[in-house]
Amino acid sequence: MPLPGPLRRRCREFLGGEVEIRYVFPALSHAGGAGFLFVVTGERITVLCTGTFSRTRPSGVWGSYPRERRIGPVSTGAGASFEFAGTVFEVDDEYVPVINAADAEVFDPGSLPRDPLPDL
Repeated sequence: MPLPGPLRRRCREFLGGEVEIRYVFPALSHAGGAGFLFVVTGERITVLCTGTFSRTRPSGVWGSYPRERRIGPVSTGAGASFEFAGTVFEVDDEYVPVINAADAEVFDPGSLPRDPLPDL
């Protein structure tokens, strides 16, 4: 499910300048608790914290990592989860393809479908 434009604009404020956001998805720290937004650009993976009560208002940068870092793999047993930067995060199942696509873009670009409308 795509995240709304206003949320993307709020995320962009923490990225410093006009950067193209390739992927963005929400996550929770393991067993509930704090909320995060993973924002993937062509250069970086920036993890923004949103706190416990808001999932749509980033409040700060939790960490920033080179784009060459893998986000997944995502375990889908009893709920979707993945480990990133030494922390386990949980995501809704609908965001698993987003994580897989973000990783494939860097590590297996041949597996991505071609853009049906490349001129837009």
